[in-house]
Amino acid sequence: MASPSTRIDDGHDMDSVNSGLMREKLSVLVVDNDALVRKVHEKIVSKLKVAKQVQIQTATNGKEALDLHLSGSSFDIILMDMQMPIMDGTEATKELRAMGVESMIVGVTSADARADKEAFTEAGLDQCLAKPLTADKIKSLVETLEKNK
Repeated sequence: MASPSTRIDDGHDMDSVNSGLMREKLSVLVVDNDALVRKVHEKIVSKLKVAKQVQIQTATNGKEALDLHLSGSSFDIILMDMQMPIMDGTEATKELRAMGVESMIVGVTSADARADKEAFTEAGLDQCLAKPLTADKIKSLVETLEKNK
């Protein structure tokens, strides 16, 4: 068995999660100030066989996410943490939508306050999910993306 530092076990059999979904390319941006959360979300996305080619980039705050967009990067899905330093997820989402970004933006939060979640959603999220994300939740996002093509 692999050590915890080399294997992330989210309690799901990846083969059962992977069945029946394959797109040509999937580009994902993971925005979170917590390095461990970024790594977990990166690992889950990279292990899913939902695309022939999966590209993952990370950012540690909303400003970095905006800078990536301004530099010409585009993403199918943006996993946006709500609470971050420099620029939080709510403000970054508002700014991205104001720039015309049409990517699926998914809020990811551990916040319990309903008002905070509502403000985050109203900023322009497509969905708001509770941390931690699982393979099933990410697969569902890709399926939604496919339906809305």
